[in-house]
Amino acid sequence: MPSVVEVAHPRPEITVLTLNRPEKLNALSYELVEELHRVLDALAADNTCRVVVLTGAGRGFCSGLDLSAPNPEQTGGGTEFPRSGMRWQERIADLTAKIHRLRQPVIAAVNGVAYGGGLGIAAACDLRVAGPAARFCTQFIKLGLGGCDIGVSYTLPRIIGAGPAFDLILTARAVDADEALRLGLVSRLADDPVAEALQIAETLCGYGAFGVESTKQVLWANLEAASLEAALHLENRSQILASTGGEMRERAAAILRKS
Repeated sequence: MPSVVEVAHPRPEITVLTLNRPEKLNALSYELVEELHRVLDALAADNTCRVVVLTGAGRGFCSGLDLSAPNPEQTGGGTEFPRSGMRWQERIADLTAKIHRLRQPVIAAVNGVAYGGGLGIAAACDLRVAGPAARFCTQFIKLGLGGCDIGVSYTLPRIIGAGPAFDLILTARAVDADEALRLGLVSRLADDPVAEALQIAETLCGYGAFGVESTKQVLWANLEAASLEAALHLENRSQILASTGGEMRERAAAILRKS
């Protein structure tokens, strides 16, 4: 039986994760959520992997919560509803925090619908590439729930700004790939988003491992910086740490040789 999260390695430094429930547009079932947690935990401890590409099988990226089993009994821990439902919600939301915390950059290759929790997962990634069929929607408020869920009230304002984020979250309107690019929700459009994401991954693998990892950390940390001075301090600290390593000296020498 195929895994609900397929793991591939086009090269040792690049890992491709494919959400694999195409018949459900890769909706978030208990099995998929738990397997994705397990795979992300393994990647956090993987010193070979340097870039992660996340996509969906078939026509969708991820259509959000599987409404055929909205409150799996395995997640309740012996508690009754609504507390059991809250535990399940927290378990799904923890995926976005786990993606955010990975030291490897994560590139979402959005090949179809990214609705609800699917949008939350895509927004937690560091880069997003969209295919022609990509569609994005917060969805939550349409289900009678609050519009802020799975981290979107944190990630969307930082990616596209507060005004457009309020629009998408409050109205839950769907946006296509072209509008997503105009909003800045995705940085590139491609007929084959996975191939485009892999090209980006190859580029990142051509840079120093410490440089890529620290750049991701500094970029996210400085979104919360209290001032320009605080941001500069963190950048300078990162550069000093990099300059003490042999990798930077070797790369500088290679550039000089080419010159």
